[in-house]
Amino acid sequence: PPTVTEPENGAVSVSPQRPGRGDEVTITPKPDEGYEVDEVTVTDRNGNEVDVTGNGDGTWSFTQPAGSVTIEVTFRETTPEPAPLPFTDVPAGAWFEDAVRYVYENGLMNGTSDTAFQPYLTTSRGMIVTILYRLEGSPDVSNENLGYPFADVDAAAYYGTAVYWARQNGIVTGYSDERFGPSDPITRAQLAVMLYRYAQYKGYDVSV
Repeated sequence: PPTVTEPENGAVSVSPQRPGRGDEVTITPKPDEGYEVDEVTVTDRNGNEVDVTGNGDGTWSFTQPAGSVTIEVTFRETTPEPAPLPFTDVPAGAWFEDAVRYVYENGLMNGTSDTAFQPYLTTSRGMIVTILYRLEGSPDVSNENLGYPFADVDAAAYYGTAVYWARQNGIVTGYSDERFGPSDPITRAQLAVMLYRYAQYKGYDVSV
């Protein structure tokens, strides 16, 4: 009879239990709940690997060589399928799907509606400071001096608090004392400066 290594997180059965040379042997792994088959290996009495074929139905097969064999099955935790995104404009498999999922599930970005993310929409200055503000945990600045108001920043807008938090911490400045331009498309240079200043704010080494 084959020697079956006792696996963790599951069990293994073999049929027939006493195969003869040339018989087809079927291995049936039975993973515990929350686990799946990782690897199925068979070695002969000399330690050489025997070819094993997956049957597509949860079983594996091999042809019995001369002499005894050792069967080893390992199990791994199953990876749950991620919940579907609510955005109909983020197709499964899109090059940006994982990134959208990350920023959405971690509260860094919302959609432009309940069902739209608009991945090709131009990003604004207000959006970027809001992302950085949320990345910082959306700190409460209600009791702090936010300085002079920008005439074009509605304090009740989604980006309102974020703009003043970013200015307060030296991450952004306005075009002037009165204008920030929250709806203006952000340029690559502006984004680079904001990220650089955010790194300084976080105390990262930016000497290079």
